[in-house]
Amino acid sequence: MTDTTSVIRLTAAETAEKIASGELTAVEVTEAHLARIEAVDEKVHAFLHVDREGALAQARAVDAKRAAGEKLGPLAGVPLAMKDIFTTEGVPTTVGSKILEGWLPPYDATVTKRLKAAGVVILGKTNMDEFAMGSSTENSAYGPTGNPWDLTRIPGGSGGGSSAAIASFQAPLAIGTDTGGSIRQPAAVTGTVGVKPTYGGVSRYGMVAFSSSLDQGGPCARTVLDAALLHEAMAGHDPLDSTSVAAPVPPVVEAARRGSVAGMRVGVVKQFRGEGYQAGVLQRFDEAVEVLKGLGAEVVEVDCPSFDLALSAYYLIAPSECSSNLARFDAMRYGLRVGDDGTHSAEDVTALSREAGFGDEVKRRIMLGTYALSSGYYDAYYGSAQKVRTLITRDFEAAFGQVDVLVSPTTPTTAFPIGERADDPMAMYLADLCTIPANLAGNAAMSLPCGLASEDGLPVGLQIIAPAMKDDRLYQVGAAVEAAFVEKWGHHLIEEAPSL
Repeated sequence: MTDTTSVIRLTAAETAEKIASGELTAVEVTEAHLARIEAVDEKVHAFLHVDREGALAQARAVDAKRAAGEKLGPLAGVPLAMKDIFTTEGVPTTVGSKILEGWLPPYDATVTKRLKAAGVVILGKTNMDEFAMGSSTENSAYGPTGNPWDLTRIPGGSGGGSSAAIASFQAPLAIGTDTGGSIRQPAAVTGTVGVKPTYGGVSRYGMVAFSSSLDQGGPCARTVLDAALLHEAMAGHDPLDSTSVAAPVPPVVEAARRGSVAGMRVGVVKQFRGEGYQAGVLQRFDEAVEVLKGLGAEVVEVDCPSFDLALSAYYLIAPSECSSNLARFDAMRYGLRVGDDGTHSAEDVTALSREAGFGDEVKRRIMLGTYALSSGYYDAYYGSAQKVRTLITRDFEAAFGQVDVLVSPTTPTTAFPIGERADDPMAMYLADLCTIPANLAGNAAMSLPCGLASEDGLPVGLQIIAPAMKDDRLYQVGAAVEAAFVEKWGHHLIEEAPSL
């Protein structure tokens, strides 16, 4: 009899090793996680759809390959929770929206295909802010997800379902997407690890678009090594994606196993502290900086003045691209259709369907973006925001001329109560203050746990930012910091999360 509790607490790397050696079967591992989902997800609401039969079929295929003596990949048989923004053939993909409720894609996203080829077992699709628009997973048309540390608080957004699934031990791995911080911010508030790869490092083919010049898929995990293994499995050039980088995947796994900052120069971003930052968050961040110094890194302050304009630029660029991308949801080809009773014109059906199918935040961003792109305002708003984006990119280039990586808090505060910022969009948008610049410039960035805030006992995230296509630096620095904290605490932070 398999001990379910011990199985679900294994890291992805440990799980894969036990499957490869025959100590566990992929089916046993999958069943253990499916049982965990059944036991706790009614409270957490991390999943929108659990593909029980599909997951078990994938697990049986891995076991059959092992029995036949075939070589298994480094993550073969390991379960994964997938953000419901990637298409999965024959499995519902809703993007957290009523407008795609019940839609069964006829094809797999490139990321989905690569994970299946690697033998990763996809458990199901996770909850998210509708069309990835939000910082709390409260904008999902299917209700909010709870943070496993405190179910009355948000698990981050837009990928709160993925982070909550990992933090509640319903899956050892998850996939997220990061447009302005939607992998890193959930990781920070749930005490997990989340990585935004270099823009173009992971294929966007089959990933439902929000803001095409910013969106990037990436790995979510409980350890830096697990994130690296997943990163390697999902990344790489894809001819089906015109924005995909035609370059080898950086040696992220090797870097995670090496884990050293000795002799590296680390920049602390001057702009990422001050008013609006929780005292406990800054305290834990300052301690992490001291850890870096103790590990042999040289720490210097870096001034990036254009970062103060990042939030404003982002909330012109992202809504503008969203208004263009979401124009395709017109009730004519797929998705929700309202009012098609013979008495309404095609234009009326489109309007009625969009009114019923889109939530308030999506409508807000479509209206903002359409206005910013309209005749007479394009240059004043969207054009100006793109100029600011160039300035932010130049600030990064200047900073990386002095240092190897930059560090900051991932979020200004810990997880806030569900509903607290629901009626205050500006307060909600500030949750992504530290994460947005990396998206605007296309750089790689990671969040990993650096302790609990003294005020509320909730997780704090340390953000590491690396130059484009230097993703391996994230893992090298992240693994060194993680090892130092594990030595200090005696375990990984997530093991302190309250039991559900």
